Amino acid sequence: MTVKVELMDDGTNPTAPVSFFDPSLKEVRQRVFYQWTRTLLILCVFVFGVLSLFWGAQYGTEAKYPALKVWVVDFDGQVDPYRSNDTIVGSAATDATKRILQSDGLHLGYTIKSPADFNYDPSAVRQAIYDEHAYAAVIIKPNATTLLRDAVSKRNTSYDPSGAIETVIISARHEATYFTYILPDLAILQSMVLAEFGTQWVRSLTSSVSNLSSVPPQAINPGIGFTTVDLRPFAPAAASPAVTIGLIYLIIIAFFNFPFMMPIHAQFMKPDGHPPLKVPHWLIWRILSSIVAYFLLSLCYSLVSLAFKIPFSNDSASDVLPANNPNAYGRGSFVVFWMLNWVGMAALGFPCENMAMVLGFPWSSLFLIFWVITNVATGFYAIDLAPNFYRWGYAWPLHRIVDALRTIIFDIHSRIGLDFAILFIWIAVSLAFYPFAAFIMRWKMKRGI
Repeated sequence: MTVKVELMDDGTNPTAPVSFFDPSLKEVRQRVFYQWTRTLLILCVFVFGVLSLFWGAQYGTEAKYPALKVWVVDFDGQVDPYRSNDTIVGSAATDATKRILQSDGLHLGYTIKSPADFNYDPSAVRQAIYDEHAYAAVIIKPNATTLLRDAVSKRNTSYDPSGAIETVIISARHEATYFTYILPDLAILQSMVLAEFGTQWVRSLTSSVSNLSSVPPQAINPGIGFTTVDLRPFAPAAASPAVTIGLIYLIIIAFFNFPFMMPIHAQFMKPDGHPPLKVPHWLIWRILSSIVAYFLLSLCYSLVSLAFKIPFSNDSASDVLPANNPNAYGRGSFVVFWMLNWVGMAALGFPCENMAMVLGFPWSSLFLIFWVITNVATGFYAIDLAPNFYRWGYAWPLHRIVDALRTIIFDIHSRIGLDFAILFIWIAVSLAFYPFAAFIMRWKMKRGI
């Protein structure tokens, strides 16, 4: 058998390997260098720009501390039958708060509120915290000074100093913000209140009580204390992936639905022993099949949380009483949880499908990175602490998913109607753009782009 070998004009074999700097590769080298440089420049600009969105969400956080509102409400001596103009506990708390506000140091957004704003009802303050009008409240009890003085005059050995002041929080609202910023700052306020109160109380005791040995020790020192009331504690720890990092996989799963399913869908359009499917019917099939795929994938995603015993069958609880692991919808909470993940996956997935058709591979991978970073930056971090630029995050899908998930799992203040509405808007806009994205994809395929 003979093999015909075609030679170039210079007598060389064009299929034989040559060195990198061979003259015959001059045009290829120039083209490769240009494409390599252009692609690397695009990737560098993309990395810098998109990662800046993530880093920027935490930029200037300290300057935004005042956005974390904390109310100080002095009921001491303001409510019958404890009315009095001679109080010491409430004035110590408000004086310490004023000193913090007058200082130049970083601090939370403390506001001294009048008990009249809450109709002289301490439970109304708790309700306001549950409704997320503020992040925390420091409530000086109506009988704080009265019980303290009674403990001294009546030698009440059962006096509990911690009942004087109550700090109300709701850590399930955003546990990272509470444990990183709010609780440490509240500890500073508490120490200042105790220091302010201590000097006044010792002076009062020494001038009015001749025999301090007969006074219950806890009424002398510390005299008063704080009780932290967490209306909705963040627990169990297994719930953390469901409302934080685990949601990244919800985006990734939704994204990879397209490359896995597209070769299957393409069989309808290839006239391989059968006529091709009409394009409108093909688009309807793709949309409906994606919705069903998201339905089943979201079920598997949701079952992981159920398998690791995140509570989904507890009754809801009172807004103003602490409760561990209450669920907003009782025994129906898991179904609502699943439906939210289904709608959320569709809201995250259909934009990915559109961009995959418009950009093609590998460029659609850059959209996935952008999509993950922008959703994480506005979904996992408190937007109150981010620069004002990030206010668009309130409309981003993952922020609404996280907000609704915390309502379902922890029974915190509900905005679930708004959450679902925004997710449905994302789906509607994506579906409206879907035919145009499919047209662009087919146009690029016909031209070999």
